[in-house]
Parts: sequence; structure tokens; C-alpha cells
Amino acid sequence: MPAVITAENLGKRYLITHQAREPYTALRDVLAKKASRLVSRKSNGSDPTHEEFWALRDVSFQVEEGDRVGILGRNGAGKSTLLKILSRITDPTTGRVSITGRVASLLEVGTGFHPELTGRENIFLNGAILGMRRAEIKRKFDDIVAFAEVEKFLDTPVKRYSSGMYVRLAFSVAAYLEPEILIVDEVLAVGDAQFQQKCMGRMQDVGREGRTVIFVSHNMAAIQSLCTKGMLLSHGSVVGFGRVEDQVQAYLGTLQQNPGGQGQEVVKTRSGIEVRQLSIAPNPVVSGEPVRFTLELAASRALRVDAITILFNSPTRSLVGVVDLRRQENYRLDAERPLLIRGEIRSLPLVEGAYVVGLYVKTEVQEETIPRLGGFDVLSRATAGQIAPYPPEVRGIVEFDATFANEN
Repeated sequence: MPAVITAENLGKRYLITHQAREPYTALRDVLAKKASRLVSRKSNGSDPTHEEFWALRDVSFQVEEGDRVGILGRNGAGKSTLLKILSRITDPTTGRVSITGRVASLLEVGTGFHPELTGRENIFLNGAILGMRRAEIKRKFDDIVAFAEVEKFLDTPVKRYSSGMYVRLAFSVAAYLEPEILIVDEVLAVGDAQFQQKCMGRMQDVGREGRTVIFVSHNMAAIQSLCTKGMLLSHGSVVGFGRVEDQVQAYLGTLQQNPGGQGQEVVKTRSGIEVRQLSIAPNPVVSGEPVRFTLELAASRALRVDAITILFNSPTRSLVGVVDLRRQENYRLDAERPLLIRGEIRSLPLVEGAYVVGLYVKTEVQEETIPRLGGFDVLSRATAGQIAPYPPEVRGIVEFDATFANEN
């Protein structure tokens, strides 16, 4: 198949500004610092207030017509920057990218929409941007509106839409106006679970029609269900490109090097509690297998803790279960004595995918919920025989361990 995207030595550099805060600065101090910076720059060619950051460096790859490519990588790996370059939202600092065909992209809520125009007007505007004739857009108009489920608000300015309505209409426009290349970021997580299933089905239809899909998600089940190839990014570079199953396993291997958020930043709550660690191991875990958890808390002052609960949330951010860590006597926290709790869940029967871990804490001062402290991935358990399971997006959340027998 011919290549529709060719990237050669792509690089994207940003300048990060560092500015120290000072309680009071006189005019003479400002002038003196300006002069010293000018001398410093002339002498060594550097500016201590600015730092170069390469979001992408030396990225080269080819995507063929009809490929469905899932882009994987940790936060900060360069996924969103790459999509912005492919969508022509930003230009690369180095290298070049060649794209053949019309590109429709959905990267952020409201991308490509004019807030003052109505939903109807934005559909025609987006079609025109893609180079479509008015007759072509009219032919697809009813399908777009039906998929987005915004009939009642079609003549309302989109600035009054909720984030969910925005995403529904934006995805529907991008998917139905027949682009040769469809680029979708994690933005679909804004929609509800039913709409996400519709989007996955539509993207599979686009791929079967011979068009190209570029998809970014932290949901490994969605990546494997939709994509035929995977691209693994790390620190702005491509470290793997090929069969999607191989790249997913490589990505999960990188997570095992830092399981369940170990080494995470300390999170401080309003009541003075410090969450130093909340980790899940092993990561990834096979569905139905046991997992271990470790929780470490500290406090800047003496506190009585009445309740602690670990929260397990699904890829769509709905609560799937909790681990209640209450006991007969209350916990006591102070600056000198951190609290370390270790435990085990004997079986984690969840459908494969990426899950989020949070925490609920009730102290003598107040109740607090931290919805996202880390995450972990669940892999599918081995199934007997040759029958493949239904795709994860239609199986719910819990993986029942059931047996059956024919009696006829």
C-alpha cells in the first residue's frame, strides 16, 4: 500500500522560561540584572532564564493507506505534540512531514469549531475547511446529526454546548466528512461510555473502508481492539513501531519499571495530609489474579484519621470498587511518624484496560477525595479453546469466572 504519511527526522523544541519570585525589586536591581544577563549571554551564549525542551527529536516513520495506528507512551512522551504536527496545528522545529489526503483531527474539546456559530453552521464550515463541496456536506448532514444526537441544539451557538455535546458533534463531523486520514486524541474520554462505544465502532468502519486512523489512548484494550499497528514513544523519540500487540506489550513493560505510581510526587491535601505513595503491584496484572497495594501517608501536624478508602475507577472514570482500610481504633498521624499500610486483593476480576486509583480520607478536620493518584493496567486472562472473547468495550467492567455445561 502507498504511504500517506511520511515523517523524516521530526523535532519540536520549546523554550521554557524560568522566573524567580522576589518580594521587592528596585529599579537599579532590574537594570543591574539586565546588564549581567547581557554580559553572560555574550560570554557563553546561554541565558539562565530560558531552557530548551525537545518534545520530539529525530522522529521518522511511514504510515500506509488503510493503517490504523495506535500511538502509545507515558505522559510527556510527545504523543500530543506529534498529533499537532500531523494535524498542521503546529510546525516542526526540524525535519519534515509529507501527508497525502484530507486530514480530519479531534485533539481537544472544540477543536476547529467557531464558538459563535451554530452546530449547523460549524458542520458546513468544517466541511469547507476539508475542501468538500456543499452538496457533499449536505449528503452526509443527516448522518452527522443522528450520530451526534444534537438535533434539538443544532441551531444553538456551540459556545453554549456542554463538553460532551461538543465532543459528540466534533467527532461526528470528523468521522463522517470522509477524510482520508482521521486523527483522534484521548479527548473521547469526555464522552459517556455508550458514546465511546459508538466512536470505536465508527473508527473501525473508517478503517475497513480503507482510510487511515491515528489514535492516541491510554486504554490498551481500546488500542488493541481498533488498531492494526502501534507506535511507542518515549521521551520524544520512537522506540517501537510495528504489530500493535508487540508495542502494547513493550509499553506495559515500561510501566513495570515504575509500577503503580511508585516514585510519584507527594500530594498534599487541604487538611495537611501528605500522600507519599499509593502503588499497585504487579502492574500490569492479569484479570482475576491477586494484586498488592502500598499506601504511605504523613502529615505536617498531628491529625486523627477516622477513615481511609482506596478507590478503583474504570477507564471511563466510574467507580468500580473500593478497599476500606478502617479499623477499630483511629489512625494517628504526625510529622515524625508516617503511616505505612500494605495489603492484598486476593482476586481482581476486571476486564482488560487502564484503570485509575484514587483515595478518600476522613480526618477530624474534614473529608477529602483525591480521584487520581496513579493507575495500572489489567490484561486479559487466557481463555480456553479457540473462541475469542467479545471486545472489552461491550463486556462491562467485571470479568466473571463462570463455568457451564450442556445438558441436552
